[in-house]
Amino acid sequence: MQEVTLEIDGMKVTIEDGKTVLEAARKAGIPIPTLCYHEELEPFGACRFCMVEITKGKRKRLVASCVYPAEDGLIVKTNTERVREIRRMILELLLPIAPAGPLRELAKRYGVEKSRFQSDEIRPTHCTLCGMCVRYCNEVMKYDAVSFVGRGVYKAVALTPEARDLCVFCRKCYTICEAGRFPMLAEEYSI
Repeated sequence: MQEVTLEIDGMKVTIEDGKTVLEAARKAGIPIPTLCYHEELEPFGACRFCMVEITKGKRKRLVASCVYPAEDGLIVKTNTERVREIRRMILELLLPIAPAGPLRELAKRYGVEKSRFQSDEIRPTHCTLCGMCVRYCNEVMKYDAVSFVGRGVYKAVALTPEARDLCVFCRKCYTICEAGRFPMLAEEYSI
């Protein structure tokens, strides 16, 4: 198996070719926070909370570490001011939706006390809309019983009527839900 060597926060890390920056960082014990990543699921890159700053040649940019491939010579910084700023913004966007639970702890860690994006349109839940329950149901269980509905502040996780019984008895997605439970098991969220 071919390997690549990159630098993460000043540390040289060697990992199998085909792995991501996030996997390389975790192998080296360098923490990168995530909201939509889980080892059992295909990388998704939706939440963007795992953003890191990379330097490749003379070009610097921000990338989602869970989907960006580890490459020879890549220089990665996981905790620059730009990265922290992005994470604070993501937390501000999500806090009106999920004001309690794991996001509250992350918000404290990043110094986010309240969101600038409060709205009467937003109905708070514990769901961070990470999509792990949807992806687990589709990728692992192959039930397709859970999906997203709506857009923007109206986006929610919902059950498909045809697969409702499968979902109610399965509940395997509960184990990966960052909110600690499948948050939207109510009638009003059926598709």
